[in-house]
Amino acid sequence: MRKNNQYYIRRVHRFLGVFIGVQFLLWTISGIYFSWTNIDEIHGDHFRQATGPVTFDPTLLSPAPLAVDEGIFALELKSVADQPCYWVNEKYLIDAQTGKLRAPITEEEAIAIAQKEVVSDIPVKRAVLIEEVDDHHEFRGKPLPAWQIQFEQDENLVAYVDARNGNFERVRYRSWRWFDALWMFHTMDYAGRDNFNNWLLRAFSLFGLATIGSGFTLYFVTKKRKPKRKK
Repeated sequence: MRKNNQYYIRRVHRFLGVFIGVQFLLWTISGIYFSWTNIDEIHGDHFRQATGPVTFDPTLLSPAPLAVDEGIFALELKSVADQPCYWVNEKYLIDAQTGKLRAPITEEEAIAIAQKEVVSDIPVKRAVLIEEVDDHHEFRGKPLPAWQIQFEQDENLVAYVDARNGNFERVRYRSWRWFDALWMFHTMDYAGRDNFNNWLLRAFSLFGLATIGSGFTLYFVTKKRKPKRKK
């Protein structure tokens, strides 16, 4: 009976080991990468240069008389291409000096905004307006349309500028893309990367516990007992 038990436990353990071993390896590799990287560098902070806050000029037009049909429930003072603007209700970009609705950000303005935010010694290659992205794009889940500013840089540095209001959203480069791919393998969310409650991750976690449990069981079942000494 003991041999039969050992046989079945070994088979279960071997099957679980092969089945979940690849994912265990991916969890380990990604975990090592995460623990040995600086998250600020992954975000590309070392490519950014400090910019001062936008200050309110008393001579600017008061936002009270702005012609917004639904009323003003959100207001932000912004500098767009060195021109003061009001970003109203997260929808309208209004010139803070004239009160007129402003046109969307142009390619030249987007490049100027990106060059102001990114360290100055990196030349721009080109700018592309993106209006939609899929769930695996590096700018997924962010406001669109946006200008994608590509730089002449060894790590394929790219900056993103909101085409609606001129916000400098973020930078992406090679190390971040490696991080993003490994994060996908770590969370096992192959659709959008950030869902820790997906059923695939839950299932493999339970399989992992079963593998560990079968290993401990096999150890105790196969452990040789010392013979009792005769008195």
